[in-house]
Order: sequence, then C-alpha cells, then structure tokens
Amino acid sequence: MTTPEIIPFAEGEAHLDWIGLTDAMAAGHSLPKAEIADSFLYRGDDTLLNRAAWIDGLGLAVKSATIFPGKAAQGLPTINGGVSLYSDDSGILQAIVDFHLVTKWKTAGDSLLAARRLARADSAVILIVGAGTVARSLVEAYSAAFPDARFLIWNRTGAKAEELADAFEHVTAVADLAEAVGQADIVSCATMSTEPVLNGAWLRPGMHVDLIGAYRPDMREADDDVLTRGRLFVDSLDTTVGHIGEIKDPIARGVIRETDIVGDYYDLGAFVRQSEDEITVFKNGGGAHLDLMVSRYILDRWRAR
Repeated sequence: MTTPEIIPFAEGEAHLDWIGLTDAMAAGHSLPKAEIADSFLYRGDDTLLNRAAWIDGLGLAVKSATIFPGKAAQGLPTINGGVSLYSDDSGILQAIVDFHLVTKWKTAGDSLLAARRLARADSAVILIVGAGTVARSLVEAYSAAFPDARFLIWNRTGAKAEELADAFEHVTAVADLAEAVGQADIVSCATMSTEPVLNGAWLRPGMHVDLIGAYRPDMREADDDVLTRGRLFVDSLDTTVGHIGEIKDPIARGVIRETDIVGDYYDLGAFVRQSEDEITVFKNGGGAHLDLMVSRYILDRWRAR
C-alpha cells in the first residue's frame, strides 16, 4: 500500500501561490456538487470537530480540529488538527495535510476568488478590518491579485493593527474606521464581532465588500444597509443561508430574501461586476468542500515540487 504524504505547514506553503489556488477552487466548482457533513463531540469546553466532503472526480477529505480553549493558559495552542485526503478512485489515504495550512489558504483564497471576479481591477486601496491571523493572510492573498494596491488595517485594539502593519512595507494602521472605509476600494472584514462594525452608510459606489468573520448564527460584521446597498454573493448557499448570522438574521427579519443572493460558486458565471459604480458584497462562509479543493491543490503542488 502506498504510504501517504505528510505535508507540514512551512514546507507545504513554499510551493503554493494564491492565483493558482483560486484557479483550482474555480475548477473544483465545475465538478459535481460536493456532499458534505459535519460532526461535533464535546467534553466540557473542549470540542472535536470533523468536517467531511466528497466530490466525485476530486476525492474525499476529512478535516479534524480539536479546540481546547483552556490550554491557552499553559502557553499551548488551543486549536490543532489535520486534513486526511483520500483518493476518489480507490479510497486510499493519499495525504495528511497540516490543519493550519489548509485553513489559512482556504479562508483567504475563498475571499480572493470572489474579489478577482467582483472587485474593480484597478482597486488601489484595500482595507482589512481586524488584525488577527486571518488579516495577515488576507494581505498576502490580496497582494497577489492587486500587486500595486496599498493596504490599511483597522482593529479595535490599535496596537495590534500597528504590529501587523509593521510586518509589511505597503500596510498602514489607521484609527478611524469610517474614514478608512471612505478611502477603500475593497473592504475585507475578519473579526470575531457579534455586532456590526461596518456601516453601509460609509460605502462608496464601486466598492467590493468581503465579509469573513461571522461564522455563527449570533454573529454580524456588517449592518443591514451593507447588504441592501450591494449585490450580494456567497461562496455556498448550503453553508451560509440557514447557518450564518450575516445572512440568516436579515432574512429572518425580512430585510433581504434568499432570492436577493445573486449566486454562489456553483454558479461562478454570475460572479460578474455589472458596472464600475455598483457595490458588490460577498459572504465567505467556508465549508468542507473548500477544504477538499484546497487540500487537493496542496497535494498536487507538493508532488510537483
């Protein structure tokens, strides 16, 4: 039996590029629709999350994550895991890929695929709202598609924004969020907020808005005006509409309807900017099918190294 590849973070990442990844994600959505399933096990505050996906023609993946929040007090990582990737033809285990590698490239790549199709090609100022791990990967990803853009970073804790800005030559920390939105061509939100931080009244014609952080039913990053001012897109109708507060909450209150969502990645032909002035809004919801597509891309690049 073939020994599976073990792909660690740094060694695996050295062979990846953001444009190639988004092309692979687009190709993955041309295949039959994924079958996905999530399962959870709990012990007090500790969680085991398994996300599984099967795409006919691409393979199978199980992404396992352990979340042990109490370990932070011991200076240990609170999230660990890996992705097991299986052959579509034989079911043989082909690779075990570092959890954080898949998550980083899946999350930022998901947003970049939408931006490559919906944001104006001449976008010159990109605002990242939030200064955590995802924000750093967003600077890397967006820089690949918009190499001449300059970046602004805003965070509730200004020192964290300054720290992230210092890591890049083309990034500036800002203190006034409304003013920064007014300067931006692309706004990407990656926060843990349960209350909206992005106000639709701040948006200008021609902007692209990328919403990443709200992943639970009780979370919102953008207010209702953001969703009603722009044409709305999601990565997956199945993983966003009934599950994520950014979409579920305004639908439940009649602010928007599900039919207001132009399309998801299984209808990539709909991801087209209709004018230079329109506002586009994208909700990045994630999903095991994206973990599978990204893991397959990582393995292909690993084998081609």
